[in-house]
Amino acid sequence: MRIIAGTAKSLPLKTIPGKGTRPTTDRIKETLFNIIQNEVPGSVFLDLFSGSGAIGLEAVSRGAKRAVFVENHKKAAACIQENINFTKFHQQCCLYVMDVFAACKSMEGKESFDIVFMDPPYHQLFERRVLEYLKDSDLITEDTLLIAEVSLQTDVSYLEGLGYQVIKEKKYKTNVHIFLRRKRMA
Repeated sequence: MRIIAGTAKSLPLKTIPGKGTRPTTDRIKETLFNIIQNEVPGSVFLDLFSGSGAIGLEAVSRGAKRAVFVENHKKAAACIQENINFTKFHQQCCLYVMDVFAACKSMEGKESFDIVFMDPPYHQLFERRVLEYLKDSDLITEDTLLIAEVSLQTDVSYLEGLGYQVIKEKKYKTNVHIFLRRKRMA
């Protein structure tokens, strides 16, 4: 796994061994960033369930002003910190080693994000719980782009009822990226 483009292009990234995380493949990561390439420069990027940190680090490499990583798995968090150090992105990165919901609560009132990416464990409804939390949160605005990486079998029919509008879906072999924003108030 490596950084695909930007200031840290081609730098290899560490991942934790085992099946505790599912690193996004370079090909899927490249497709994702091709879709959001115009939104990344100058953005404040939130990477939830960060794993190795590859998505947030790719965003910083491609011009994001800042990336915040949230990961409660200690070995994965240590891997993220190693990758931040290796890419020399310490100034632009912040790592919360805690539960996603505790981290979100601790950030309330302090900042809002331009892009929120989440890749939670599949089939545990974490993405729904995060979206339920964020719908009334000041961590996002109507302009925030939210991206959820979920398995192809995940039911997301609840999104409109939570006040989100699906902008795009990009399906892969076993998963899908769902791009959404809060619905605009009339």
